[in-house]
Amino acid sequence: MATLQERFEAATEEVKTLTKRPTDVELLELYALFKQATVGDNDTSKPGMFDLKAKKKWEFWTNLKGTSKEDCQEKYIAKMGEFIVKYRD
Repeated sequence: MATLQERFEAATEEVKTLTKRPTDVELLELYALFKQATVGDNDTSKPGMFDLKAKKKWEFWTNLKGTSKEDCQEKYIAKMGEFIVKYRD
C-alpha cells in the first residue's frame, strides 16, 4: 500500500489529466492545500491590493495556517478524487 506522501505525489500529477477546468475557487482551494502540505504556514507578505490573483492565493493559503501537512495531503487527495469524477471525461 502506498504511503500518504506517495498518494499525495500521485494526486499532484493527476491534476494534469483533467480535461475540463475546475472553477477558480476550486483551484484556489487546491493551491492552498498544496502550499500548506509542501511549505507549511504562509509567512510571506500580503500582496498589494492591485495584484488580485496573488492576493486571493495568499488569503486561501493563510486560511489554512496551523493545519498539519498530513491533513492537507489527505484533503488534497480527496479533492482530486472529486475533480477526477467531475472534470475528466
